[in-house]
Amino acid sequence: MSAHILIDQQDRVGLITLNKPEKLNAWDRPMRDDIVRALRDFDRDDGVGAVVLTGAGERAFSAGQDFAEAHDFDADRAEVWIREWETFYGTLRRLTKPIVMALNGTAAGSAFQVALLGDIRVAHADVRMGQPEINAGIASITGPWIMKEILGMSRTVELTLTGRMMPADECHRIGLVHHVVPRQEVLAKSLQIANELAAKAPLAMKLDRAWFADMTEAAFQHTIAAAIRAHRESYASGEPARKMEDFMAERGKKL
Repeated sequence: MSAHILIDQQDRVGLITLNKPEKLNAWDRPMRDDIVRALRDFDRDDGVGAVVLTGAGERAFSAGQDFAEAHDFDADRAEVWIREWETFYGTLRRLTKPIVMALNGTAAGSAFQVALLGDIRVAHADVRMGQPEINAGIASITGPWIMKEILGMSRTVELTLTGRMMPADECHRIGLVHHVVPRQEVLAKSLQIANELAAKAPLAMKLDRAWFADMTEAAFQHTIAAAIRAHRESYASGEPARKMEDFMAERGKKL
């Protein structure tokens, strides 16, 4: 297991902590693979009834994709990349146990999507969430599908095309965040909820989560196919690399 995630168990809850705070817990392929392995290990463990996913540090749950990995993608690597996301998102969707997202900080891009694929989200007042890919020249395909299932088309279009980040109070108001608590209580509240869920009837929980996934499976597969087409075209054009460089240069001025 990579040093970029930490694994723990508290009572009947499996805890996964993204542990790359120096890069705002942004993930690359090895880190995503480790998260998937940890999720599957907890799913097979009868002593675990729920999972909590959180981030190390105080700035970010995760900044999403590590641009150092994605900068030099070509069309073929972009397709493989989307298949990797299919595995990650599919694992979250098909886990038999509930998932609580303890949002210790910003959840941006693919991390925003991962947070939305959890069942219950806990945040503090300074958390920001959103889909800023367009600002880095990356087309958004999976993100809008996930948002549309929760928010409807109008707000999905606005968030995707502006790339703006929503503050916690807005996320709470529109139902993306279920609980807003003081910063120091985010993990404790998440573990409390997860232990409550872990005490529910396990078969009923498994069947409920399976049905949630079944209801949206056709759309999920359609979205993955669309993402492959879009990202092959996008990365073949070279636009993402150029925009990532502009984005990172602009962010560097603000730090």
